[in-house]
Amino acid sequence: MTNFSLTRCSRAMSVTFLLLSLCVNNVMGVTIPAKKPAPNNCVPLGDWIVPGLGKTTQQEVIAQAAKASVVLLGETHVNADHHRWQLQTLVALHAVRPNMVIGFEMFPRRVQAALDKWISGELDEKDFLRESEWDRVWNTDANLYLPLFHFARMNRIPMIALNIETKLRHQVAEKGFYGVPLEEREGLTRPAEPSQSYIDYLLPIYKQHDRKDKKTGEITQDDSDFRRFIGGQQLWDRAMAQILQQAVTESTDPEKPLVVGVMGAGHVLNGFGVAHQLHDLGIQNVAALLPWDSSKSCKQLVKGVADAVFGVMPHVSESFRPQFQRLGIRYEMGRGGAVVLQVEKNSIAEVAELMASDVILEMAGVPIRLTEDVINIVKRQAPGTWLPIKIKRDDLEMLIIAKFPALSL
Repeated sequence: MTNFSLTRCSRAMSVTFLLLSLCVNNVMGVTIPAKKPAPNNCVPLGDWIVPGLGKTTQQEVIAQAAKASVVLLGETHVNADHHRWQLQTLVALHAVRPNMVIGFEMFPRRVQAALDKWISGELDEKDFLRESEWDRVWNTDANLYLPLFHFARMNRIPMIALNIETKLRHQVAEKGFYGVPLEEREGLTRPAEPSQSYIDYLLPIYKQHDRKDKKTGEITQDDSDFRRFIGGQQLWDRAMAQILQQAVTESTDPEKPLVVGVMGAGHVLNGFGVAHQLHDLGIQNVAALLPWDSSKSCKQLVKGVADAVFGVMPHVSESFRPQFQRLGIRYEMGRGGAVVLQVEKNSIAEVAELMASDVILEMAGVPIRLTEDVINIVKRQAPGTWLPIKIKRDDLEMLIIAKFPALSL
């Protein structure tokens, strides 16, 4: 998904409400009739909205999205309602296009064999999570995703791994795309250049992490670290787009499958990420659907953010309890410890003021040398206790305290 093409009624309307009610919009090749907009709460709980036009219905969204070659379903990884919405949407799409393939950002390509064995019924849950290296690779409570995996197996829908190794992203960031030997690129082709809109979108996000140019004190679009940051994002997007494109074009079935990608919303928003790379690979008919937290500002609901959005709760349901304690970070190993890639909103890590690009050197006095070290230490943390974490931020080492809340009765 990149740009929207919105058709308007040919005759003039003096009242905007009539225009929105009667016009039919064409969004990235997906035509969804629009109904009256919600005037106050822009995306009410349980409603579908076409950004820039207004309310529509589940039937209209699904009917049109099912005509696409690829459907992208975004998410916030730890929001249980987002995954419930994904399951509901997958069920509805499958009813229209039962010939389906589902790709997951959560799995690197090297564990594809585990996904195949899961679908064929050769693995139980425990063995599937072990063979797919779930805790090592994704480190998010599997209970959030298992309903999606069971739906795929129950209906014999192929699951495909979309992700690449973090080592490759590091290599490209350090050496450039062509600096990495061909045999180490996991079959990746060079990503399409980012749009200026994507650069404008990423720059303020990058600036939030207090990175500053050493000479000027300011970050510009030409900052070398920022360009490497963009390159890393594009490589990730390209990797997922290539696998999705292959699922469409390499199918021998006369009736091509509907290929669905399950991934973080950042890869879907505004068509900047995976959809942009899919277009470069020749897949033009891409539908982008997103869950929309009711707490989000209506200013963010702009034309082009997605083909349609669905109103959900903005937080993990209180009835959902993870199997183990969670710090609330995404990370990868490097620079002498665990490099923080992302800090989840309202997480223990955010309260502790852990930041992206921090390097976790020790936890509870234990040096962090392996991916499993972070996982195992956090899992052992009892509710109501404090965890000292030694980090390196820029060139300064410091100690922060992660406070794990006590269990509520």
